[in-house]
Amino acid sequence: MTQIINELSEISGRYKALFVDLWGCVHNGVTAFPEAVAALEAYRAAGGVVVLVTNSPKPRAGVTTQLARFGVPEEAWDAIATSGDSARAAMFRGVVGRKVWFMGEWERDAGFFEPMQVIEDPVEIEMVELKEAEGIVCCGPFDPYADPAVNRPDFLYAKQKGLKLLCANPDIVVDRGEKREWCAGALARLYTEMGGESLYFGKPHPPIYDLARRRLAAVDASISDGEILAIGDGIGTDIAGAMGEGIDSLFITGGLAAKQTRTEHQPDPDALSAYLEKKQSAPTYSIGRLR
Repeated sequence: MTQIINELSEISGRYKALFVDLWGCVHNGVTAFPEAVAALEAYRAAGGVVVLVTNSPKPRAGVTTQLARFGVPEEAWDAIATSGDSARAAMFRGVVGRKVWFMGEWERDAGFFEPMQVIEDPVEIEMVELKEAEGIVCCGPFDPYADPAVNRPDFLYAKQKGLKLLCANPDIVVDRGEKREWCAGALARLYTEMGGESLYFGKPHPPIYDLARRRLAAVDASISDGEILAIGDGIGTDIAGAMGEGIDSLFITGGLAAKQTRTEHQPDPDALSAYLEKKQSAPTYSIGRLR
């Protein structure tokens, strides 16, 4: 049974590092949560290391810029690991071919195609129309408010051609302020359900945790998995990923699952228990909001 806590400081002394989700935990896609920022700053001031682990399809530099715009200061974190960087590395190694059909918003996602100096002999990626493509790179839907099913005709054609879909963000939905948007994970899920092959690199899948550990080691190589606490509001991404990696977790109930857990300041214990049982999940700790 998960332990409901009131503040991060109640348990933070047990851990030397945090793997912290961003959207729904530290910001809402528009602005930072002041209490969450203060909690991370206090943790770092006490000697802890904060690695932001996000399913954003953006490269690390893009997330850094976005955080500054939302009002998350650099004093709140040490390093960043993004699903985008993990997926980009795979793309430049050729996992979906050289000619790719891109799904997403170019103004937002152009950074995904920027060269990566750490990749030796990278594949030269060319964006083409679907009929010419060897694979699909999905950073998100063309319209984040449209039902993912609108992509069925294209996905049927892609599946028949045997194209693999590289998913740069495994999240299904995200709340931008008061509006809920579909993410790349919803498209990848649909493609898989239709019989296509989707490749994932963000939470809850291992590649992003390998990247997060490398980023953590660059700050302090002595920290073991047993000294890391993962924090997030996605039961199927943040918490499932932490459980799969053998890492303790803190579930932020006031994010994506606020309604199901009846979270106002704190979750309703009975609603939380029912939700976790339904999801077959067992976060180590739970709290309404990161504070």
